[in-house]
Amino acid sequence: MFDIAVIIINYNSSKLTKECIKSILEKTSKNISLQIIVVDNCSEKEDFLSLKEYCDKHSFENLQLIRSKINTGFGGGNMTGFHFVSAQYVAFVNNDTLFLNDCLSILKSAIEKDTSIAVVSGQSYTETGKQMVAFDHFASISKELFGRDFLEKINPKKYPKRKLEYINPIKVNYVQGSFMLVRTSDFNEVGGFDTNIFLYYEETDLCKRLEKIGKSSYLIPDAKYIHYHGASTPHNIAIKTELKISLLYIIRKHYGYFSYYFLLNYLRLNYMFSTIFKPKYWYLLKVLLAGAPLSKSLKTKQKIQ
Repeated sequence: MFDIAVIIINYNSSKLTKECIKSILEKTSKNISLQIIVVDNCSEKEDFLSLKEYCDKHSFENLQLIRSKINTGFGGGNMTGFHFVSAQYVAFVNNDTLFLNDCLSILKSAIEKDTSIAVVSGQSYTETGKQMVAFDHFASISKELFGRDFLEKINPKKYPKRKLEYINPIKVNYVQGSFMLVRTSDFNEVGGFDTNIFLYYEETDLCKRLEKIGKSSYLIPDAKYIHYHGASTPHNIAIKTELKISLLYIIRKHYGYFSYYFLLNYLRLNYMFSTIFKPKYWYLLKVLLAGAPLSKSLKTKQKIQ
């Protein structure tokens, strides 16, 4: 059994994936036994073949490439890779990240100290060295209505300030999904990622379920990495719609139908006014008026390749 299994998802961004793999191997201590599992989430043929050639020729023997015939999203892609995991810990690493130091050793050392900790992550930075927000507060009605700053002001212990620079480890609601190390046994106990979710809020949901069994999440600021935020995901109205579908699914799942309908109607009113000035939101509004069901997700609009 390996110490750590790293799962990386590739989707039409093989150049980023290659750079990510390179940084992991360069920065990780040789004392860590490592396996790297790359899941290609149904990229275009040329992108996949470029990645396959790289993996086939790589000297690191524990590098495995898996090809999916359909884009299963973040959670689904990681669960595909998880089938091949044989390690005490599993690190879910976005392909648009680069390690700045021996992140895996630092995080492994931190999580080993306390069995109540299930998830750890490091501090992220932009490519220019600017500190990024590395953790967040759980999705909730109060967060949507009043915002993060309000929550941080009224209850700083439960909602630590996201934009501060931390020196010591700090307990948080959840860490960003761009890079998170999870104890495999805890991940198994809660059933891993919810594959009903195609994009967004997967890490929120996972950490929320872990919290319910008494397991916590921590930011470990000594582990540092670059995140080219959103480099592997397009920005358009379909993606924004996906964000709302996932949010409403999470609210219904963890807080019940009353909270779901309250937020749904709040968003409907919001976007009714928004469409007056931004007609591009008509599609999103139509999905909200339909109840933002999972059947409207991009996941259901694919053909098997």
